[in-house]
Amino acid sequence: MGGYQAKHSYTVTCSSQFRDAVSALAEKRKVNVADLARSILLAMPSDVITSFPDPGEPDKEDRDEVVLKSGPSQGRPWRRKPRLQVRLPFGASIPMIRRALGLALATDKEDMKVSLSGGAGDGKAESEGNGRLRGGNGAVAADEPEEVLQLRDENERLRALLSVMSFDPLHEGVKTRDDALHVLGFHPESKPDISSVKARFRMLATVHHPDSDFGNHQRMSQLNQAISLLQRGRG
Repeated sequence: MGGYQAKHSYTVTCSSQFRDAVSALAEKRKVNVADLARSILLAMPSDVITSFPDPGEPDKEDRDEVVLKSGPSQGRPWRRKPRLQVRLPFGASIPMIRRALGLALATDKEDMKVSLSGGAGDGKAESEGNGRLRGGNGAVAADEPEEVLQLRDENERLRALLSVMSFDPLHEGVKTRDDALHVLGFHPESKPDISSVKARFRMLATVHHPDSDFGNHQRMSQLNQAISLLQRGRG
C-alpha cells in the first residue's frame, strides 16, 4: 500500500433488497458500508472478488421515491434507483464494489454448520441430499455453491493469518522511537519518511480499529501512540 489515496464518493446502484441487507449488516457490525466493502477489497484477492456474481442493477420496477430538495423541480417527487453511497479510494468500479459487498453478506451468513467428519484437504463440495452442501473440510452450508464455501475457508485462513501476524502490544506502551517503529512494523534501525509512516498506520488501523472484524482496542491505542510519537520526532 503506497502513499495517501484520495477517496471518491461512489453511488452504488443496486436492488432495494440488497441495499437493505448491506445496511443491516453494517449496522450489526457497527461500521459504515464503505468499511464492509474495504474489508473485502483489502483481504480478498481481486480475482476471487471478480469471480463472485455481481448482485447487479435493480429491476425497472424497483425504485425509491424521493422529493427533490433543490433546482427548478424542488419539492417534486422523483423515482430513482435504490443505491448505496460509499467513499473509497479512486479506481474502484461499481460492479467490483457490489461484488465486495455481496461477499461481505455471503461470509456473514450464519447457516453454516461444522462437522468434524470429512477429510481435510479435499476441496470438493457434495450434496447431502437435503438441500445442503458439504465441503471437504467438514463445513456444511445451506444451498451454497462451492465457490462460496471456498471463500468462507479463505476468509477463515485470512483471519488466522492476521491473528498470527499482528504485533504483541507493548506492556508499558509506546515510549521510544524503537517502540513506535516496532508497533508500525518497521525495523528499529530504519528511517521511514513520514508519508510511509502514515501509509503504514492507515493500513494497520484498517485492521486493528475496534470497529473492524479484527479490531483490538489495545493495538489501536498503541498505533495511535506510535504515529503521534514519530510525527513529533521524539525518541
